[in-house]
Amino acid sequence: MTNANPPLLQHYGVLCQHGETPAVQQRDCGNNGAAMEECQLPLIDLEGLWSESEEERLACASAIGRASSKWGFFQVVNHGIRPELLSEMRREQVKLFETPFERKAACQLLDNSYRWGTPTATCLKEFSWSEAFHIPLTKVSEEACYGEFCSLREVMQEFAKAMSNLARLLAGVLAESLGHQKGVFDEICDESTCFLRLNRYPPCPVSPEVFGLVPHTDSDFLTILYQDEVGGLQLMKDSKWVAVKPNKDTLIVNIGDLFQAWSNNEYKSVEHQVMANAIKERYSIAYFLCPSYDAFIGSCSEPTIYRKFTFGEYRQQVQEDVKKTGHKVGLPRFLLQTTQ
Repeated sequence: MTNANPPLLQHYGVLCQHGETPAVQQRDCGNNGAAMEECQLPLIDLEGLWSESEEERLACASAIGRASSKWGFFQVVNHGIRPELLSEMRREQVKLFETPFERKAACQLLDNSYRWGTPTATCLKEFSWSEAFHIPLTKVSEEACYGEFCSLREVMQEFAKAMSNLARLLAGVLAESLGHQKGVFDEICDESTCFLRLNRYPPCPVSPEVFGLVPHTDSDFLTILYQDEVGGLQLMKDSKWVAVKPNKDTLIVNIGDLFQAWSNNEYKSVEHQVMANAIKERYSIAYFLCPSYDAFIGSCSEPTIYRKFTFGEYRQQVQEDVKKTGHKVGLPRFLLQTTQ
């Protein structure tokens, strides 16, 4: 597997020449030396949404809304996605990442979507020890994107459709919990901006304090994550980092920035990160539910905390923030309403 790994160690060494040590990185983003607490995310059985009992349906919807408000994260079982499909997708993902690095980086595989590390990083706290394929949903069905990985196409098409259906279901439940029609996002969310991100976090032998993925919030409505049993995901809870106990038999759902703005801060887009593992590689796949770039995002109730903005405007601001500061965390200040 060595020749499949991107030159992360080389990039890490270059950043270390800037004089920063991993210990500095940990002080910036850790818990001031305290032992990392492990948390169990709220577990929600989605079977309740299809119950014949209205009481059970309402109880399930209430649990989803409550977790989104208090945690910004939750995990689900009985979500309707076949276990066999998840297993097939994982096998295909592993085969894809086992491809030698030179071929992954040089070929036009999956719409030239291969990425590794953090090209813009100028210090260790901006550097991610990972590689990924960032795939627009509009390209998932294109046969020409897959090259020699023809067996991946059919599996990924089914996987993307299943994740999309689940994301829209959950978004509808969250909208209804705030008194709105469950189809409120159907008109603005389409395949033009939604995407899948296939992640691999290679073993990192240099330090237990290296980020697999730097601290961030997601710039979408909501994200659904399918991960393996290797830990590493951490989130900010009560002003401190906590480690998420992995459960490969569930899917993790987290609220994105757009839902926080739309819900007038009722639902929370929570900062999270992934820490690298010294011994084991970690795999995950994330589905991101996004609106079209010209869709307006406005708060669903009064008084509004955020002014209306388009998703395209927001994405541009995020890109500018990353370019200037090396990272992006939370909703930009320019979205806040000014009070007189």
